[in-house]
Amino acid sequence: MSDDNLTIRTLTTDDLSAFAELLASAFLTDPTEGLKHREELVFEPDRTHGVFDGDDLIGTGELLTREITVPGAGQTPLAAVTSVGVAPGHRRRGVLTRIMREQLHGLHENGGEPIAALWASEAIIYPRFGYGLATQFYRAKVRAKSAYRPGVELEAERVREVGREQAIPLIKAIYEKEAPQRVGALGRLESTWEFLLDDPEYRRHGATALKFAVLPDGYAIFRLKNDWNEEGPRGTLTVQELVATTPEAYATLYRYLLDYDLVFTLETFAALDEPLIHLLANPRAITRSAGDALWLRLVDVDRGLATRRYHGPVDLVFGVRDAFCPWNTGNWRLTAAADGNAEVKRVEDAADLELDVTDLGAIFLGGTRPSTLAAAGRIKERTAGAVARATAAFAADREPCCLESF
Repeated sequence: MSDDNLTIRTLTTDDLSAFAELLASAFLTDPTEGLKHREELVFEPDRTHGVFDGDDLIGTGELLTREITVPGAGQTPLAAVTSVGVAPGHRRRGVLTRIMREQLHGLHENGGEPIAALWASEAIIYPRFGYGLATQFYRAKVRAKSAYRPGVELEAERVREVGREQAIPLIKAIYEKEAPQRVGALGRLESTWEFLLDDPEYRRHGATALKFAVLPDGYAIFRLKNDWNEEGPRGTLTVQELVATTPEAYATLYRYLLDYDLVFTLETFAALDEPLIHLLANPRAITRSAGDALWLRLVDVDRGLATRRYHGPVDLVFGVRDAFCPWNTGNWRLTAAADGNAEVKRVEDAADLELDVTDLGAIFLGGTRPSTLAAAGRIKERTAGAVARATAAFAADREPCCLESF
């Protein structure tokens, strides 16, 4: 249901306090100066929309200016959707729909980023606005001191723990080297780093401040939380981020963390194809539970599909449905040469595959296969072999990975 008495506009810096208070309320917490400070670090008021009931701010949604690594083409502009919230007592008034329409229609009309993405607080919400599940992750728990299999190669250089100020330039350099190589990874502005490394005590939940372990080719950011029982120490080490540009650095960093004194369990967020399990002598020393990560939306089908490279040559016509952004509805021919560079044009030809725009978002990074969606009845094959050709064309060398929530 839509309420015609509501108004929508972009925010200003004067709205920051109301913006932070609304988000705190929407996400079931209390407003604090710490929360306001975190929001201010990345606040882009001219890209943040507020819905008002009179003078009262009752809904928000923000677009952050970011980049994402896409298959074969490195980093490309991304509209990162965040800070979406509706005040309690104002649901079922069309607030979220207004925000989503203002964002996506505005990007289309102004020639903004061709791709939008978000992390979903509730996964059932965003498919109706065209977002498809593009990447997943798993939460892992590993028994500390777990042995590696024979033959794992480690760095000759020892891991060093360094202070925050010394660590930051080191880890930035390593991340900026690795991120353009990993599909799904996000580019980071200076403000992004400040947001990610903001470490007030209320965010630690009884654990230590962030710690930094570094090698020339990798780093780990982690916390420690002590615990004891009658059998001895039961501490937990939680990895916030581990990035390595070589297999040896990766194995060495995890070896260092697994051997930490007084730690009983290591917890980490990991990509679906995380190598850690293949380092362990006993793969059952690690337990995993999967979750959804990045939800991706093509703002404009033609511009979005052309940003990445394909395992070409390929020639397919996609019959696309898009109820929320009707300019995308129709048949689109994707052609790619042997080098993977693509051209996308609207055509009158019959579709080889019929699908919703959510399904295009899901397969875009290569993490969700067209064959999987076809098996689920989401993609309809109209030309024999088209699903197999699309699955091969959209494939990525590794699982796309976005572990950075924004």
